[in-house]
Amino acid sequence: MNTTSDLAREPGYFTKYQNFALGRSASGVLTLRFHTSGGPHTFDGTTHHDFPRLLEDIAFDKDNQILVLTGTGDSFIASIDGPSLGDITKPMGADVLYVEGRRGVQRLADLEIPIIAAVNGPVSVHSEYALLADIVIAADTTVFSDLPHLAFGIAPGDGLFVVWEEVLGLNRARHLEITQGSFTAQEALSWGAVAEVVPLGQVLPRAQELAEQMTQRPHLTNKYIAVVFRQRISRRLAEGTLAGMALESLTAANLAYLQQG
Repeated sequence: MNTTSDLAREPGYFTKYQNFALGRSASGVLTLRFHTSGGPHTFDGTTHHDFPRLLEDIAFDKDNQILVLTGTGDSFIASIDGPSLGDITKPMGADVLYVEGRRGVQRLADLEIPIIAAVNGPVSVHSEYALLADIVIAADTTVFSDLPHLAFGIAPGDGLFVVWEEVLGLNRARHLEITQGSFTAQEALSWGAVAEVVPLGQVLPRAQELAEQMTQRPHLTNKYIAVVFRQRISRRLAEGTLAGMALESLTAANLAYLQQG
């Protein structure tokens, strides 16, 4: 997915992380695609480890003007490899997930360039990554849900609950989470959670088209528009994940205790 006209100038971090494919247009539109071995992405411990580190690399690269987030094939992130994330029932295992999990979602919220999500189908794992974007373009095949937390029997304390509350409204968000519900792209559009719904094949081109249009503005204008509009959700994430991830770990430890008994 290399789109830069001068590959010799491609930053080293573009090929540093195995579950992310990166390419940048000449005008500075950076496209980040989640994948696993070139196909649809299965979220795993490597992604969890690398995502906050990649976001730091992106943040300090002044050639990045706009970020487009997308997945591979017909899903954004629709599966997870739970065991690869480590043992959250043990304090040191939980601490690793706490450090990486808080920084991943916080650094995305605090990234000082506009973010456009091109949601190419179902997203049942870390849908907050997509819904945090300043503009969300969803395929008509997209269904948003939270597969891992209640399936694993743990509280959703890693930021998803904050983002769902912000974009869906409190009562709708907690009803969907507590009942393990899901919502379609069209429902998200009617609720104001996404900006546009288009056919699958048009999702990424539409997101990149909007991104290229935005590069016609001065960089600082784009940068500080993003900062202004994410202040509230950044603050809420900083507060929410602090306690939320501790409570998530507590529910995991309780499961381990119950299994022993």
